[in-house]
Amino acid sequence: MTTSEEHRSGCPINLSLEVLGDKWSLLIIRDMMFGNRRHFRALLTESEEGIASNILADRLQRLTAQGMITSSPDPRHKQRILLSLTEPAIQLVPVLAHLGAWGRRHLPVTRELAIRAELLERGGPELWDDFMDELRELHLGVPRPAGTESVLTRLTAAYQAELAKA
Repeated sequence: MTTSEEHRSGCPINLSLEVLGDKWSLLIIRDMMFGNRRHFRALLTESEEGIASNILADRLQRLTAQGMITSSPDPRHKQRILLSLTEPAIQLVPVLAHLGAWGRRHLPVTRELAIRAELLERGGPELWDDFMDELRELHLGVPRPAGTESVLTRLTAAYQAELAKA
């Protein structure tokens, strides 16, 4: 099948939106990245946006088919499935950082939900690279450089501190 038969066009923006442009896919990836939510139940119950279980199941199936996430039996609990980001999903960190920065500048965000975007924007590409290395270690089992501080821990601590103030 040719590109025109499979997709609306060969435009890279169109093709990206075919993978990530629905209402929930980027939010699921966001929650897996920044919330370290790697099980269905955590994605279902801990998201601020309140996704329905049938929609979540559908999007997880789509993201898996598109090579953005994988699933495997959780070695710590035989009846649970562990979800992992793939390399293409991990490489969305800069995209999400830019989306968060844009949202902070132009939309009515809450401080506690904007703090991670602020830290990512201030940290820039160096912090994004460190975070992607950390995600590769967590999701793909690729060891990150020794002595690297946990970006996820910093982002989570900043979020928790803002929650405590609110």
